[in-house]
Amino acid sequence: MRMRVKPRRSLFLRLLLVPALAVAAWAPAAAAVAQDNVIVLPGATSAEGIAAGPGGTFYAGDLFGGDIFRGDARRGTAERFIDAPDGRMAVGMVADHRHGLLFVAGGFTGQAYVYDLRSGVEVATYQLAAPDAGLINDAALGRDGVWFTNSGRAELYFVPIGHKGRLGPARTLTVTGPAADTSGEVNLNGIQVAGRTPIVAHTGLGRLYTVDPATGASTPIAGVDVPSPDGLVLSGDRLWVVNSTSQVSRFRLSHDLSGGVLEKTITSPLFDFPTTAALIDRHRLAVVNGHLGTIPPTSPTYEVIVVEP
Repeated sequence: MRMRVKPRRSLFLRLLLVPALAVAAWAPAAAAVAQDNVIVLPGATSAEGIAAGPGGTFYAGDLFGGDIFRGDARRGTAERFIDAPDGRMAVGMVADHRHGLLFVAGGFTGQAYVYDLRSGVEVATYQLAAPDAGLINDAALGRDGVWFTNSGRAELYFVPIGHKGRLGPARTLTVTGPAADTSGEVNLNGIQVAGRTPIVAHTGLGRLYTVDPATGASTPIAGVDVPSPDGLVLSGDRLWVVNSTSQVSRFRLSHDLSGGVLEKTITSPLFDFPTTAALIDRHRLAVVNGHLGTIPPTSPTYEVIVVEP
């Protein structure tokens, strides 16, 4: 098992831990324990992000090592797929099946990485922000490109995908309005895209917002307040919100994205600081166990927990 020392590792863990402790006593109004399936990421020293691949395939990252694992939710197996160079991180990620690309947020490096889904070969590296200028935290696929969040700055970044998967230069969108609040330890975090509209989770405020992709203006989504929201999953009008209180909340959104209603709270005795999730085969939710409740994390394994959505 490889061990790597990453810059500001202890700070990153502290930033993640603070909002979790602040809401540890929060209890959901209703909970449902689903049937669970545990898929270990062999040799991982940490974990955070996940992306759905074709069929039952998923991709998950070693947070502080930057490596990428490829798993099969149907078989319950996973293996190291990409051995990343030293100095990288792997936070949130998303797969573009149409063009065969995997986009990975690079955390404190300020970077984003693009890999070939089949071979694991690096396609591109983007320097979205200066190193340690915030935290490139999550990624989401839109109609014509990929959006990234920065947890330390009120900024989103967009990487366009053109004809035959050709990648264009990244551009920065400054977020304004309530989602632009950067007073918390962790701010903009999880992201999904509905049509052309980004939906972002604000961990410090415990709220979700839509962001105008042209102007950056943000608007709260009524009724979807969740303590310490992290990763998001969107399918049609259903939105799953992962938070470190060891649960996933499922909402049904209105057509205009102005509000949402809580449909279900998913819990599992196997959850340990869940960070984000991906919808596999359209009927199973694969949730990453970050084990970030201690500093440093001391779990002997890092795994994906598959539950009913």
